[in-house]
Amino acid sequence: MGRIYGENVPVRPAFPEAGAKPVQSAAHGKGLLLYIHVPFCRSRCHYCSFHSQSFDQASFAWYLSLLLKEIELWGRRLQRPRLRTVYFGGGTPSLIPLAQLDRIMKALDKAFVLNPGIETTIEANPDSAQDASYFRGLLSMGFNRLSLGMQSLKDADLQAMGRPHSVAMAYQAFDQARRAGFGNIGVDLIWGLPGQKLKVWLDQLRIVSEMRPEHISAYNLTLEEGTVLARRCAEGGDLTLPLDQEQGRMFVYGAEYLESVGYLHYEVSNFARMGFMSVHNSGYWDGSDYLGLGPSAVSTLGRRRFTVPRYMDEYDAYVRGELVGSDYEELTDEVLLEEMVMLSLRTGKGLDLKEYRRRTGFDLVKKKEQLISALHRENLVRISGGRLRLTKNGMLVSNVIIERLAFGD
Repeated sequence: MGRIYGENVPVRPAFPEAGAKPVQSAAHGKGLLLYIHVPFCRSRCHYCSFHSQSFDQASFAWYLSLLLKEIELWGRRLQRPRLRTVYFGGGTPSLIPLAQLDRIMKALDKAFVLNPGIETTIEANPDSAQDASYFRGLLSMGFNRLSLGMQSLKDADLQAMGRPHSVAMAYQAFDQARRAGFGNIGVDLIWGLPGQKLKVWLDQLRIVSEMRPEHISAYNLTLEEGTVLARRCAEGGDLTLPLDQEQGRMFVYGAEYLESVGYLHYEVSNFARMGFMSVHNSGYWDGSDYLGLGPSAVSTLGRRRFTVPRYMDEYDAYVRGELVGSDYEELTDEVLLEEMVMLSLRTGKGLDLKEYRRRTGFDLVKKKEQLISALHRENLVRISGGRLRLTKNGMLVSNVIIERLAFGD
């Protein structure tokens, strides 16, 4: 993600002048969501467009020194705020040696107040997280939730995606994490892969559900411009995506299957056993304040949105120059409302119609009466308990529906 600073947004001091009021956020209430971006991978997956770079000791040491400084700066800027969650994403956070992860966790504990029992998540790839001692090390320093990037249970799919692990390694990583004592494991899967059929996808869901992870994220493959997989699936390429109708069946039947075996469909791509919904991701969808650290990370504190520079040399200047928090976009009421509609409709709870009316003065159902009536007739939305929700069929075309509801006249 690139910078979102507006040309007309003035540059402000990195820290308040003496006696000035500090930046305020939800961190002073129930707590702030904290995301740490780890921009390193062994190799780039063929579908990935996220910011990442090859892992080497020198680059990581540079990154670590800057991250520790950024943690200290934000802790000072926000006057040691309270954290509700910590989430290490990437990239491949499981490439970080345990000793260095421990340094980061201790820096967080010094700069922030960690809520008791705070949800602390780390993303891991099976190729870099294989033995029980590694997982026991994570548990010992406070990690209590693991997000494991399995992606597929077919080696041919993993090879087409450029994943650096095998199916056997994925099974082993899950088994070792469980043996080490992780009681909250999420598994990431991708559907709609080249050549994939409905039966194959349902078989994978059955196998994974029988492993009993607490959480399953099932993402539709998105072909990002410029990626290897996009080129291979383009006209004349050697790979072919399933037809739209087949992908639709994968989504609907897959979601129905997971619900039938005890997983709550609480967001378009996310399923959890009772009591194991991701607190961190749910906070994003609920519009909670969040702080993002590391190259290309984004933060939203109150009405202000900050973006960290993407590349390491820019990140270095940003941190060493103590420019943390110096540039931001001031979010308008219109933008905040649009984001509330977009994020709410992605979740199983849906959009709170009373809250929409409080913020706008309009009754959305009356304002969009013709559109909502048409969507209801087509079994794409439903209204109950004062909330507008997408059905599973509606989730299939959620982008179009959300655009019409959030941005249309």
